[in-house]
Order: sequence, then C-alpha cells, then structure tokens
Amino acid sequence: MATYKPKNILITGAAGFIASHVANRLVRSYPDYKIVVLDKLDYCSNLKNLNPSKSSPNFKFVKGDIASADLVNYLLITEEIDTIMHFAAQTHVDNSFGNSFEFTKNNIYGTHVLLEACKVTGQIRRFIHVSTDEVYGETDEDASVGNHEASQLLPTNPYSATKAGAEMLVMAYGRSYGLPVITTRGNNVYGPNQFPEKLIPKFILLAMNGKPLPIHGDGSNVRSYLYCEDVAEAFEVVLHKGEVNHVYNIGTTRERRVIDVANDISKLFGIDPDSTIQFVENRPFNDQRYFLDDQKLKKLGWCERTTWEEGLRKTMEWYTENPEWWGDVSGALLPHPRMLMMPGDRHSDGSDEHKKTDGNQTFTVVTPTRAGGSADKPSLKFLIYGKTGWLGGLLGKLCEKQGIPYEYGKGRLEDRASLVADIRSIKPSHVFNAAGLTGRPNVDWCESHKTETIRVNVAGTLTLADVCRENDLLMMNFATGCIFEYDAAHPEGSGIGFKEEDKPNFTGSFYSKTKAMVEELLREFDNVCTLRVRMPISSDLNNPRNFITKISRYNKVVNIPNSMTILDELLPISIEMAKRNLRGIWNFTNPGVVSHNEILEMYKSYIEPDFKWSNFTLEEQAKVIVAPRSNNEMDGSKLSKEFPEMLSIKDSLIKYVFEPNKRT
Repeated sequence: MATYKPKNILITGAAGFIASHVANRLVRSYPDYKIVVLDKLDYCSNLKNLNPSKSSPNFKFVKGDIASADLVNYLLITEEIDTIMHFAAQTHVDNSFGNSFEFTKNNIYGTHVLLEACKVTGQIRRFIHVSTDEVYGETDEDASVGNHEASQLLPTNPYSATKAGAEMLVMAYGRSYGLPVITTRGNNVYGPNQFPEKLIPKFILLAMNGKPLPIHGDGSNVRSYLYCEDVAEAFEVVLHKGEVNHVYNIGTTRERRVIDVANDISKLFGIDPDSTIQFVENRPFNDQRYFLDDQKLKKLGWCERTTWEEGLRKTMEWYTENPEWWGDVSGALLPHPRMLMMPGDRHSDGSDEHKKTDGNQTFTVVTPTRAGGSADKPSLKFLIYGKTGWLGGLLGKLCEKQGIPYEYGKGRLEDRASLVADIRSIKPSHVFNAAGLTGRPNVDWCESHKTETIRVNVAGTLTLADVCRENDLLMMNFATGCIFEYDAAHPEGSGIGFKEEDKPNFTGSFYSKTKAMVEELLREFDNVCTLRVRMPISSDLNNPRNFITKISRYNKVVNIPNSMTILDELLPISIEMAKRNLRGIWNFTNPGVVSHNEILEMYKSYIEPDFKWSNFTLEEQAKVIVAPRSNNEMDGSKLSKEFPEMLSIKDSLIKYVFEPNKRT
C-alpha cells in the first residue's frame, strides 16, 4: 500500500479537543510538514490547547470561520494547501436540541464551503472529513457485531443528522468532481483539554467540587471511549495510509454504561457513588448504544494502546492540575446545558453570561434564562449602506417616518475591516445594502471603469454578505432586474415574465454583467434577500435618477413595454420583508408592464399638457449610447403572493406618482 506524504496541511477546528491533539502530534512528529490551523475560537476552543506547537516553525494559527468562502479560498491558495483534515463542527448533542440551526450552519454549510473551495482551487490531494459514530444511529442492544463502514446511516438527533448530511456532500464531491476524500467515523473520545460539556470532563470537574454527577435517564446507555492520544495516532495512520473514497471507523469494542463511568470516576476521587450520582430527566431521544466494527482501520496498522483505567487516571490528573483551563464553565456543568458561542458583544437577551479572556481569546458562555425570566424580542435597528445614493437616502427617510432606529454605514463595501467595525459599533438587527455603482450619469460610465465597477458591485457586495453571515444578520440587497432581455421563451407582449429562478441572459452592458455575476454568487448565502429593482420611479420628478425624469428630458425615446419599480410603494415593502426575515431572490417590481409612450402620455395628461416627444428604434438608440439597455418583463407573482395588496404598475404610477404631482 502506497504511503501518502502531504506537504501543507490545513486542520480546521484545531483549537478544539481532538483536532488540537492531532495538530500537536503532526507538528511534533513531522517537522517537514507545514501545519496551518483554522479555528474561529468558539466556546469549546482554546488557544492554550495548541501551546505545544505555537513556537514551532512549521505551525501557523489563523482565526477564522470555515463558512467564510473568501478566507478559505485565500488560505488554500496562499498557503499552498494540499491536504485538509476537517474537524471543525458543533458536536454536543444536548446543544443540538436547543440550537439546531447553528449545527446546520456549521456542520453542513461550513463543510460545503470547504468542498467548493477544494473544487475551485483544484490543488487538494487529500480531504479527510471527520464524522461520528452517531450517524449510524442506535445499535441493537443484543448486536454482537458493530456497525461497519457500509452500514446504513440512520441519525436520530439534529447533531448526527447534520454530520450525516455533511458526509453526503463529501461523498458527492468525491464522485462528481473527483475530490480525493476520506471519511472517518469515531467513538467517543476523552482526555486532557476537552471542554467539560462532555460526560467525562464534566463528571471529573463536578466530583472535584463535591457536586452531584447528573445521569440522563437510568444510566444504562452504553458508549465506547477512546483516549485522545490513541485517536490522534489513528488520524496519523488515516492521513498516511488511508485510501481515497474509503470510510474508516475509529473505535473500540470495549463498552461502558454511563453509570459505570460515573462509578469509576467516583472511585478515583474516593467518593461513594450512591451518594453522588443523581438521575435526571433524559434527553428528548437518547440512543441506547453505539457499537463500531473497527477491523478496517486495524488492517492499516492502528490499534488502541491506552487502557480505560490508565486513560481515566491521566485525564483526572490533568484536570486537577489545570482547574482554571476553561475559566467559568458553570453553564456547561448543568444537567442539560445550552451553550452558545456569541460573536463579539452580541448576547441573547435575558441570559446570564460569563466572559473569560485569555490572551487574544475571548469567549462568552450563555446559559438559559432562569424560570420566571423573560427574553425580550430584539428590537429593530437598521444599518444602511448607500447614504449618498437615491435608494439609501429614501430608506433613511422611511425609517424616520416609521420610527425605526437606523444608522448609515461608514465603511466601504470592499473594506472588510471597516464593515466589521460598523456592525460591532452599531449592533444592527438587519443590514440594507443600497450601495453600488450604476454609473455617472448612466451605465455607460461602467464601460470605461470596469475595475471600479467590479470592486464595488461584486467584491464589495460579497464582502458585506459574508460579514453579515458571520454575524447572523440578514442582508437586504437591492439588486437589478436589468439582467434579462426579451427572448424566444419570453417574447415582448406575451405576458410571460422572467422568474426568480431564471438565469440572466442579458450581457449587453458591463454594469449588468457585474450584477448578474454577483447575484449568482449570492445564491450561496442563506442570509441574503435579493431585490431585483427595475427602472425605478418615485414621486420626486426632480430627481435625475427617476426613470420618468430621464425620459421626459430626452428628445427621443424607444417605446418598449418594461417591468418597473414604484419606490413609493415598494420601498416600504422592503422594510416589511426585513421584518418577516424573507430571503432568496425576489422580482422587486410592480405587476405588469408599461411602455415609454404610456408613461409619457400620463406625464402629458397630469403634468405638462404641451409636452411632446418622438420615438426612435433600438438601432437608432444604439448610435447615441455606449452600452445596450435591457428590456424585459419580470414575473411578479412571488411578490404579489406575499403582498397581495400591491398595485399593478399602471395603477401604482397614477396613485403614487402622477396624482400627487398633478398640475392640470
């Protein structure tokens, strides 16, 4: 069997428990390997776990989130990564019952970002995905043979379901794109450095402080435990000898009931188990047994070296020597903890919080509100980008009118640090992106300023979306519908409009190209609501951006029916959409179409009776503009279904634009 030799390894989640032991082992044993660690320093991570490696020349730590696509791509390229060992995950079952969306975000979406980066860069020679024995589901109590690597996946809790989902993505990328993937599924692991939400360190810390040891149910649930150094060695073997597209169980056939673990720890501390064990309410679903067949990995040369008694003694000695390693962990020691990592200063309202700072690391532990307490619903506060723009200015006025607190962002979209600073100082509930380059005085400007247009419309928008995602914020993104043009499937005058799922087909202007590009990329962000605005119109007929103002000042206009956006009606709807936390892509136009001539006829009737104009063809128009213009009809049924009171384009024009400005 050929031995694989990596050069530059990225280990995700390596400030956590298992991965830190793996990272320290590889740094120590293979000085010619470069080990790059990526960890966002969640509540169960600790930089001190990596102390043995921090001074080594082949070690580098990067603080960041695997769900940040731009960071992951940057690291793979700049560090010339050829191997990924993917440990980063939310792993505590109790937490998954109370905060399951966080598990989906970290375990599935985070894995997907990594896989996509591997596909795009095309340089990864090994992707080792770390999964769990819990994906197999419950093992029959009388089964004498454990689950083997080809056994069916039958997860029973939100945690294991997200790990199984991540496995499916890994397998798909292996098959579809030829990514060289290996998956491991492991038993429970214990040892030094483990955050005490898990059974063994929790019982040790409770016993150290003379507290009862809480056991879910009757304590008959059976688990298998491996010592951390044995597991680190297993990953060393899988890294060098594992076969691509294979799965390896990392397990032991030595099983113990939870109550046996409590008895053994009580005896280590000289405590009477009968007086210290406390039976508490069981989990919503608590698998009775997990049992693995570990023969496949043993054939590669690995074996369990540490006995239960020796491993438990080493673990107890470490915790007694390092009682303050994790700081205040009282929330984790509850019988049913609900621990959440809260980025920055954002805490759950109504919660008790404990902060611990260690060097560059700050983490916050949030425990549930006590009985009788209340958690207030977070109030609205909008952060708006695009203060000097037309839409951004109107949004601020609407917020003032509705009594919604708001602030304009000071940062530039392409400057990530300044966006992070805005969010930390303003602490918004939602972010509105009304910034962007449309051209000065029109989109023709973008044809000769392509770099600037890309910087703002693509890089800037994606950066803001990613910063919002990292801070659990919904971004309301004002986009454009000028990415379509009438075609054979959507002919002019047919009433068949382009739908939200349709792919852009208009590339006539560079502005539209950038907007189509960024819209497609934003589909990967689940925290973005994209609003396709078209030919915006407002009651302010003096504004040069207003479509009516524009065409009323032209000598000649084309006469083509188009979908359009009446801002006086639809901008308030965008605020309501934020309140409803709507996401995805929306055609943000009034139902129906209206032509240039129909608008100018209304203008003549309501505003200027002597107004005159003439038409010219698209071919004639092309001679006086640099870039072609988009003409299309958008299907407004999705928005109309959500807001059935919305007026058709012609009725909205009369009510919101022409009646208020009527002069005749």
